[in-house]
Amino acid sequence: MSRIQRVENTAVQERLPLVALVGRPNVGKSTLFNRFVGERRAVVENRAGTTRDRLIAVAEWNGFRFRLVDTGGMQPVQGDVIDVAVQDQARIAVTSADLIILVVDAASGPNPGDAEVAKLLRKSGKPILLAANKADNIERDRASLEFSALGFDAIYPVSAQHGIGSGDLLDVLIESLRGLPPESGTPTREGEVTVAIVGRPNVGKSSLLNRLLGEERTVVSSVPGTTRDAIDDHIDHGGRYITLVDTAGIKKRGRIASGPVAEKYATVRSVAALDRADVALLLVDASTGLQSQDLHVAGSVIEAGKGLVVVMNKWDVVEKDGFTFDAAVGALRRQAPFLDFAPVLSISALTGLRATKVLDAAIAAADARRLRIPTGALNRLVAEAVARQEPAHSGSKRPKILYAAQAATPPPTFVLFARNAAQVHFSWQRFLENQIRDQYPLTGTPIRIVVRERAAEEGRERGRSGGRTGGRRR
Repeated sequence: MSRIQRVENTAVQERLPLVALVGRPNVGKSTLFNRFVGERRAVVENRAGTTRDRLIAVAEWNGFRFRLVDTGGMQPVQGDVIDVAVQDQARIAVTSADLIILVVDAASGPNPGDAEVAKLLRKSGKPILLAANKADNIERDRASLEFSALGFDAIYPVSAQHGIGSGDLLDVLIESLRGLPPESGTPTREGEVTVAIVGRPNVGKSSLLNRLLGEERTVVSSVPGTTRDAIDDHIDHGGRYITLVDTAGIKKRGRIASGPVAEKYATVRSVAALDRADVALLLVDASTGLQSQDLHVAGSVIEAGKGLVVVMNKWDVVEKDGFTFDAAVGALRRQAPFLDFAPVLSISALTGLRATKVLDAAIAAADARRLRIPTGALNRLVAEAVARQEPAHSGSKRPKILYAAQAATPPPTFVLFARNAAQVHFSWQRFLENQIRDQYPLTGTPIRIVVRERAAEEGRERGRSGGRTGGRRR
């Protein structure tokens, strides 16, 4: 492999803006996160320091989508090693964010810690909105004016628990995001594949990067969480230009907590890397097997519509016989059936065992993400699937698939137009996905199937033009 230089190209990958909720412990950041996202994604307890993870989700308001990150509480006085790590994670979120919402507590009033946090946030140079949470009544709404001492142009009183003022805050948030300078994106060139190396702390991400590059590009430490910044490197593999994004590599060591809590961190930088990646290499420690945090990271990859390769690293320390690999893959498939589309490789980044095979798998997954199926062939496939197994339905009205089209790539996205579309059960969509995968090389990429309502008359017109999925041809 040889190192090659970055080159310019007109292709640009878009990313969703990132908004960070920041503030002292127990001011209601997680409740506001849940309010914006529309579901209980963050753990909410009436106890300071409950949020140990940074949770990330996609939120939408008036058609505008953005990523929202909930952070642990920032405070000037640091406590035990876990608190040190939580605040370190919050600072990484601030560094990565496009916009920050500083959340304060209108019920308890201004606190010296609020001023300290505001001072830290201003150093980031990022736009900041001040949200006075727990403004559940008129008195607290008026009391929120006391936070004008923090020096912000506007104060937005909200009650995350009851939804009061949250819409107004979101309106301002979206207006502010739209006013930000457009991102230049990630320069790419034709045939380039951007690969993000993701996974839990201490599974060997930096070791794999060093192995692929053939040099000690990043610091490798046995301390979980040593790595802080996402670093890009470029290699040529089989004539394909590959950008490697190590979501774990650093240029200097940093201090972070170890142990079960640290292993739950899902870093903002990993998500930012996924925004511009084509494929993720999910590293799993083969000696311990698939963990809950591995599933969390895998879910983020699929949600982002990226290609996925599961890499069981540290295979050199696993006791093996002729059935070990098959048994490990079988256990993984049973534990996480939603990953059945992803190829599984066993490697050792330490010894180099099959390490470069991950690049072959990544290239194949990237190509699969861009695969297009001709409309005629797709409709024939759907018609055969309907003939083989009629769509299962969840109501009294029987659905009827009229025609299909591939709406987009990447990832491959298929739209089925049907009567009584809402009645099509997800199990039949899963069946159709399997039929598509059986006939086309889609290993390593998620695919999306959307069912939309379409009038019968329009379906018949479509059938006359050759796009109908069933019935007699005219």
